[in-house]
Amino acid sequence: MGSLSSKEVAALRAEGWYNDPYSKHDDRWFSDGEPTSLVRDGGIESRDPPPDTPCPTTLVRSETSNPASDGSDLRRADDAEREPPYDPLDDPTLWGFS
Repeated sequence: MGSLSSKEVAALRAEGWYNDPYSKHDDRWFSDGEPTSLVRDGGIESRDPPPDTPCPTTLVRSETSNPASDGSDLRRADDAEREPPYDPLDDPTLWGFS
């Protein structure tokens, strides 16, 4: 068995939205290098199982993929413990103050 090229290795580990290599949809979600049934057309997600034909090893990442997040949009599960609980009696907007 021969060694894999860097493109083939990348295809084996593909995770995320890629242009649908079967040309049935705009994009197809890949998980651990395998095409899934999750597809996207015009920004609308739906399901369509991949065909029973071999997937091409050359994958093109979708231009509409979400950029990698640095985690700044995430909250820790214990963040709620760090803030005092919400008390509507302390909310000045409920009493006509702004």
